Amino acid sequence: MSDQQQEIVLRSRVFAVERMNIQLRGGDWIVQHIVRHPGAVCVLALLDDGRLVTIRNFRIATGAWMNEFCAGKLETGEDPAHAAARELEEETGYQASSIESLGMFYTSPGFTDELMHAFVARGLRPCPSRLELDERIEVVVRTVEEFEALVRSGEISDGKTLATFLRWRLAQS
Repeated sequence: MSDQQQEIVLRSRVFAVERMNIQLRGGDWIVQHIVRHPGAVCVLALLDDGRLVTIRNFRIATGAWMNEFCAGKLETGEDPAHAAARELEEETGYQASSIESLGMFYTSPGFTDELMHAFVARGLRPCPSRLELDERIEVVVRTVEEFEALVRSGEISDGKTLATFLRWRLAQS
């Protein structure tokens, strides 16, 4: 690709869609649309007894309840660890005494630049949750074994949750 032209064709409260005219080596032009995303966090919340704080989250895009770890998008200029603490409190009603990075990964680089920051939160204590008006979330505490059984059965199919769990498990070995 030797040249490109780009313009934002849609802005939403979560992302923007960029239309790119890309000139190929042979001189032909193609159009691609890229979802530009500010980045997000996903938090594996670990109780002192080793159980996981998970959520059931109704997702409009799938029209279904999804089993997930709490997560959310970064605000402009926001530190990912701060966002992880905020999302944990808002969605689960827990505060953490420590939040550690498990690394980062792209959610779906074929069409978006969304970079997900994965964290493990420990030293949890209850606090008031603060769900946004459009969120339908139920908190579910599960053992690691229960969680793994849901992964095996396909009941956990959320990519960010699966990737964050894998990062956490690998960090333990």
